[in-house]
Amino acid sequence: MSDAEGFILAGGASSRMGTDKSRLTLGGRTFLERVAAALGAIATEISVVSARPDSFGLSLPLVEDIYRDCGALGGLHAALSACRAPWAAIVSCDLPFVTGELFARLAELRTEDADAIVPRQPDGRAQPLCALYSPARCLELAARLLEEGERRPRVLLQQAQTRWVAPAELADLGDAELFFLNVNTPEDYERARAKVGTMNDER
Repeated sequence: MSDAEGFILAGGASSRMGTDKSRLTLGGRTFLERVAAALGAIATEISVVSARPDSFGLSLPLVEDIYRDCGALGGLHAALSACRAPWAAIVSCDLPFVTGELFARLAELRTEDADAIVPRQPDGRAQPLCALYSPARCLELAARLLEEGERRPRVLLQQAQTRWVAPAELADLGDAELFFLNVNTPEDYERARAKVGTMNDER
């Protein structure tokens, strides 16, 4: 068994996009398929985390939120609760340019004392929804924060032993500048479609 399971967060309302982002296509594959292929570099089991009624028609096993309507932290908690491996690789479905190389690098950077392995963008912002988490160390903390009314993953990362991954540690990977291109609106989608033609290969 792999020491990591993959989880794709697809439970957002997609209000700005106006349609389910996980089913959008790019380079001939849906966002869900692209992210799942990337996670496959380190995970043999991959599931979708969602409480959306239409998520039952997706091609991967479904994990439902335990804390409903609790945003990204609720989805992260559901993934950690379902994970049976030492590590959970968790990524949002609206990051269609993530790659297997990215997740392999994050896995290489794990340490014994780290609760989470989380990259930072070039502008310094953290990417908690494209990261590796230890369920044994993060699940209880996530549940406590949710019970307190917290919904932001970054608060969990502030309280956990987080191994922050600097942009320079990923810069040598192919198409690294596209990893965290977040697709939330129709305009974002059009920009992403234009980017596909500039990539080194179709992923």
